[in-house]
Amino acid sequence: MLELLIGLAVTVAVGYFIIKGYKPAGVLLTAGLLLLLITGALGYNVLPEKIQATGNFVTDSLEYVKYMLQYRGGGLGMQIMLLCGFASYMTHIGANNVVVKQFSKPLSVIKSPYVLLVAAYIVACLMSLAVSSATGLGVLLMATLFPMMTAMGISRPAAVAICASPAAIILSPTSGDVIVAAEKSGLPLHVFAVETVLPVSICAIIVMAAAAFFWNKYLDKKENIVMEKVDISEIEVKAPAYYAILPFLPIIGVFAFNGETIPGLSLDIYTIVVMSIFIGAIVDFVTKRFKGKETLEDLEACYQGMADAFKGVVMLLVAAGVFAQGLMSIGAIDNLIGLAESAGAGGFALMLLLTGLTVAAAIATGSGNAPFYAFVELAPALAGKMGLSPAFLIIPMLQASNLGRTISPVSGVIVATSGMGNVSPFEVVKRTSVPVLFGLLTVIIGTVVLVPMYS
Repeated sequence: MLELLIGLAVTVAVGYFIIKGYKPAGVLLTAGLLLLLITGALGYNVLPEKIQATGNFVTDSLEYVKYMLQYRGGGLGMQIMLLCGFASYMTHIGANNVVVKQFSKPLSVIKSPYVLLVAAYIVACLMSLAVSSATGLGVLLMATLFPMMTAMGISRPAAVAICASPAAIILSPTSGDVIVAAEKSGLPLHVFAVETVLPVSICAIIVMAAAAFFWNKYLDKKENIVMEKVDISEIEVKAPAYYAILPFLPIIGVFAFNGETIPGLSLDIYTIVVMSIFIGAIVDFVTKRFKGKETLEDLEACYQGMADAFKGVVMLLVAAGVFAQGLMSIGAIDNLIGLAESAGAGGFALMLLLTGLTVAAAIATGSGNAPFYAFVELAPALAGKMGLSPAFLIIPMLQASNLGRTISPVSGVIVATSGMGNVSPFEVVKRTSVPVLFGLLTVIIGTVVLVPMYS
């Protein structure tokens, strides 16, 4: 219990200093290192098993920072930098202005920007079928849909929240979380994913879309944010109309090449974005009548965008990862699991307890996978003791882990999207909180209605 209290105290301190205006990356990194050092001082392992220890808990703590720089800087961080660089390049060559100009005409018939917000949210949720990473999807949407949403009159905080939210509810029947959940539930994948999880997910998405409509409208009115569409006549467009396709090349590429939609050809998101930048440069080169020097100078905007992303977004992700490891290594999550195991509650109460603990762990760590994988191990044993259906406990936990991540100011998707949109992570979390609450309630009600409590 001491470990849980330490983790809670440090988490509260993190929130306090960030609210007071301290740089989030520095606060999270400092807090994470402090937790790792306390972990080592208490005699626990600082590093996860996959990382070789250095022989001293102080240097082990620094070793984990190095690991996060390599892991997130070279993996997810590179994806973010590429997409940010691509977005900067599209703005520099004028492609984003062409998109706004072209799409403003047909969308002008929709008078309410909040209706456009809901439409953008539905499109973003469908995109989650193609992009499994919550952070990767959020960054992709920020690079493509975000400029159009803000130009159509949607406020920046609301637009960022939409980009951060689509992975809050799992739609894909083949995601890793769903496969694990089906196995622990003892159900065939198609039965678990399609017949039970999917109907609940669809209902939750509809409810969250409605909640996003009213909640963002209320906040914009309360905060006196004027929702004004960009005057199309004031948009300066120097690029030809066919440039409108260029900003959407990563999305087209994801659907065309990710998962062998084209037989025998499968590209990951990194290669797809590099290819998109390359195609954009070739088109710009030809359009500017083969002025190679000018084309190469324009590409500098891409490189600068990547550098800005490392400074403003990737380092935040590294710091958030160190903080999450600090919470897990000190035993805060294990203490939460102990509370669940010792709970002598009924079936419905046990489901609520496990769901609540999963949400709390997801908010604290900023991870959707780690809390679910930790708590899902409990579900079959607890269900067996009480004669419950494992699926009755697991389905809300599955969705709760992703919903909790969407309201965590230290989660990768919130940090990345808020950084790209120059909006406070807490402002984004405020925007996602009410839709997430309604989504969670829908998941719980849907589980009670659709899934038998007893096996």
